[in-house]
Amino acid sequence: MYLELQKRLAEHLRGVLKAKYDIELENIPLEIPPELKFGELATPVALQLARTLRKAPKIIAQEIVAALGSVEGFAGFEVAGAGYINARFDRGTGVRLVVHAEGRPPSVQDHVLVEHTSINPNKAAHIGHLRNAILGDTFVRLLRAAGHKVDVQNYIDNTGVQVADVVVGFLHVEGKSLGDVKALLRDLEQRGERIDYYCWDLYARTSKWYSEGTSEETEARKRLRYATLHEIEQGGNETAEVAELISTAVLRRHLETMLRLDIEYDFLPRESEILHLKFWELAFEQLKQTGVLYLETEGKNKGCWVMTRPKSSAEQDQNEDGTKALDEDAKVIVRSNDTVTYVGKDIAYHLWKFGLLGRDFGYKPFFTYPNHECWISTQHGVEPHPQFGGAQAIYNVIDARQSDPQANVIQALRGMGHTDKADHYTHFSYEMVALTPSYAVQLGYQLSEEDRAKPYIEISGRKGFGVKADDLMDLMITAAKSEVAKRHSDWDEEQTHAVASKIAIGALRYYMLRFTRNSVIAFDQDMALSPEGETGPYLLYATARIRSIFRKAGITAVAALEQFANLGPEVVANYLSGEDAEDIWTLWLRAGRRSMVLDQCIATSEPAYLAKHAFQLAQDFSNFYHHHHILTEEDPARKTLLLATAAVTLRELTTVLSWLGIESPEAM
Repeated sequence: MYLELQKRLAEHLRGVLKAKYDIELENIPLEIPPELKFGELATPVALQLARTLRKAPKIIAQEIVAALGSVEGFAGFEVAGAGYINARFDRGTGVRLVVHAEGRPPSVQDHVLVEHTSINPNKAAHIGHLRNAILGDTFVRLLRAAGHKVDVQNYIDNTGVQVADVVVGFLHVEGKSLGDVKALLRDLEQRGERIDYYCWDLYARTSKWYSEGTSEETEARKRLRYATLHEIEQGGNETAEVAELISTAVLRRHLETMLRLDIEYDFLPRESEILHLKFWELAFEQLKQTGVLYLETEGKNKGCWVMTRPKSSAEQDQNEDGTKALDEDAKVIVRSNDTVTYVGKDIAYHLWKFGLLGRDFGYKPFFTYPNHECWISTQHGVEPHPQFGGAQAIYNVIDARQSDPQANVIQALRGMGHTDKADHYTHFSYEMVALTPSYAVQLGYQLSEEDRAKPYIEISGRKGFGVKADDLMDLMITAAKSEVAKRHSDWDEEQTHAVASKIAIGALRYYMLRFTRNSVIAFDQDMALSPEGETGPYLLYATARIRSIFRKAGITAVAALEQFANLGPEVVANYLSGEDAEDIWTLWLRAGRRSMVLDQCIATSEPAYLAKHAFQLAQDFSNFYHHHHILTEEDPARKTLLLATAAVTLRELTTVLSWLGIESPEAM
């Protein structure tokens, strides 16, 4: 509703400004007033034009209102304050627009690539990884709701130092051979135990092992670490085979963990293929040819290939004779020993993402979802296969600590002349997830008095401190199950568990989404599961309450809206007038903002706006529910309006919750 009426008003205002003042204004400023008494929309356009027209804003506003006349969907306009124009919707038209807004047709068909999750395949996923995955998955849902074609990628660093550390643990801390590792994997599977949990403990033990012993021993172990990393990168040896076995087994467990949150992927590009298919070599030639990289011949970066600084910086770094000054702070892409930095490999990967590299992965099926196949990269793939890469826009969900490397990739794209691609490359950054001290204690960790006084406790996978993602979900389901069983003693185990799972997963997802991306989250299970306040359960209780109303009324929400359509617009407008109807109208207005909020979320890359919208919608319904007795209303027409209000709220809430990745149960 809001988007439709905003467009109508903006179009009429442009016509008035052109006809009356010969001014063409492409962007008409429109705002939602802080209180309903000021109307449903307002514009400060008169204030904006005061200097140009050399008139008082209030006079300009009066002239505009006089020239506007009647606009379809609006009841009227008025001048307020020093020159604001307030607009009031025609309420009968407004509710009809909301009722018929059953979904927006796809308006764009851009090919968008979203990369998220990207957990190192060396141990179990933990709570910190969940924020990345939930943010990314939710943004994918929002993009698809807006009509975009979206590929979901989960980058797998299967040749990195974290995987090397676990391989060191197996081969040198535990003294296992390749055959022993294969036997362990079979044994764990037979016992129903998990390789990612086994690696969680082994990774922590290996990290500790590196620093134990004499100085000579620690130095030797560090050399062993990097020798192991080198063997994994090279491939074709027993160490690399152990890494392949472990990383693949852990990756499969990660996908199973994320599936519990209804998170799926289309493609799993692995770093091993980026190395072995020589993506970097192709990118290196392009970077040199376009002048983005140059070989430093002196200073601390002598012998390194470094990235050219942006022109504004480079122009300042000149010697008196006009020659280029030594740039000691230039970003090193290839070290003097010919090893490539992380940023270098990332540049090559993103050239592939945009279809600019000139080489592709091999592909093979890896993980089957109910409705599609997830593919993984390989050197020699199968045919046919889906087409990945060649995106028009990229969103990388990576934590805020990676801002500098991400900026370097964008800088490289610009330097190579791919300005449009750089403009459509978004680092979807976010801050970390920690634990509240009370929840850390609840999980069994011993905290000092100093730690207990902190606002949050940071997670450390290397130290084994935190909560595994699956353990967290199990704990939350158990807690929710206890509450569901108290309210529904007649339910069987299967029904109780199914509803408790939806509550727990909804609570977890909402908690990760309600905070803006630049906020640190201090997670607390009791807060997340609370039925009161800005929580997932509060929203789910709202949908369950509305469904209960329709069960008791003996009518479906769809049928209620069909009956409502038979009421004349004058009748509807009459029931929506007066102070007693303000909370009803407020609820319809909130329901009519869905598309506007969707656009806001995508434009700002911020799903928290949608989480807030859902909460406010549930709040408005609670206020409406407590002021109007829907089931006992004696006036048939008014009861039809009240049921339609509940039906629209249910439709909007379930739609928005689905975009947040939350499924609402029929009853709680």
